[in-house]
Amino acid sequence: MDPRPTTQMAREIAEQPEAVRRTLDALLPLRPRVAELYGGRRRVLLVARGSSDNAAVYARYLLETHAGVSAGLAAPSVATHYRSRLDLADALVVSVSQSGATEEIVATQRWAAECGAATVAVTNVEGSPLATQADLALVTQAGPELAVPATKTYLTQLAALAVLATALAPDPNALDGHLARVPDEVAALLAEDPRLDEAVELVASAETVVAAGRGLLLGTALEAALKLEETTLRVARGYSYADLRHGPISVVESGVAAVLVAAADGPLVPAMTELAADLAARGARTVGVGGDAAFAEACSRHLRGPDLPEALAPLAAAVPVQRLVERVTARLGLDPDNPRGLAKVTQTDSHS
Repeated sequence: MDPRPTTQMAREIAEQPEAVRRTLDALLPLRPRVAELYGGRRRVLLVARGSSDNAAVYARYLLETHAGVSAGLAAPSVATHYRSRLDLADALVVSVSQSGATEEIVATQRWAAECGAATVAVTNVEGSPLATQADLALVTQAGPELAVPATKTYLTQLAALAVLATALAPDPNALDGHLARVPDEVAALLAEDPRLDEAVELVASAETVVAAGRGLLLGTALEAALKLEETTLRVARGYSYADLRHGPISVVESGVAAVLVAAADGPLVPAMTELAADLAARGARTVGVGGDAAFAEACSRHLRGPDLPEALAPLAAAVPVQRLVERVTARLGLDPDNPRGLAKVTQTDSHS
């Protein structure tokens, strides 16, 4: 275990093994109710903002690659500003918000129900508006989160969304053996890694930071960029592998640091290894998280990822990213617990 949890963010990162364990224990018995709600419907729409949106990206990929269910990310402004009336009778709408009190998300869930959808809320606050107004609430068991950057609430959202996606799979129990190992994998990634300090220096000294992943790990890469931007007050950009290849890679040069995340298995590891080599050839320095031996070799610095199949790797791969971000922020003399200009519950512009 990391011997120096000196910030609230670090302490909450350290709480994640038990938070994930409690969440899985509480929510796995609800899989039959999720399946019942979905019965006769054809698609899942996910509603979220911020870190919750990155969790929803993972859910979309898991639903489509593991459960065989068509899924997409909804645009809340369609409901709150354009006030469109859609036929959602064939949809299960899943709204994700750690507080359950972001009015835009609550209003979008209400709109979805009025349009005929069945609704599931994923939130950390029992009794919140999002939870009480949904057909079913998947309440995560992270406990109170005091640091503004989401860590344990994000990881427990991923666990809840994994429960939801497996509930809709042809064999809901197919991943259960691996799910049972997730808390221990999270704990293992909290052990002090001697390579972390070098990775921190690489990112802290960079003029520009990008983060990239692909497929099931895309949400983790987007979360890495968001966390870096929130806490370090520097511009960081998150890209899918494909989007980075389609243009932005042309401006990568010396002075750029890239955080690349990959699973230990799956069809996309070779592509991420190729990307690491390409970025290095352009002068960038790379911090790789996870992947296989070839991926680690292609990166300037490498942090160990979880020993989990690609479908569940995001439930733990965020941990080394979180630790990297917390250390980089402290290295820059900033407070990761209270990033400038941010609040724990974010309300978007008025839609009344």
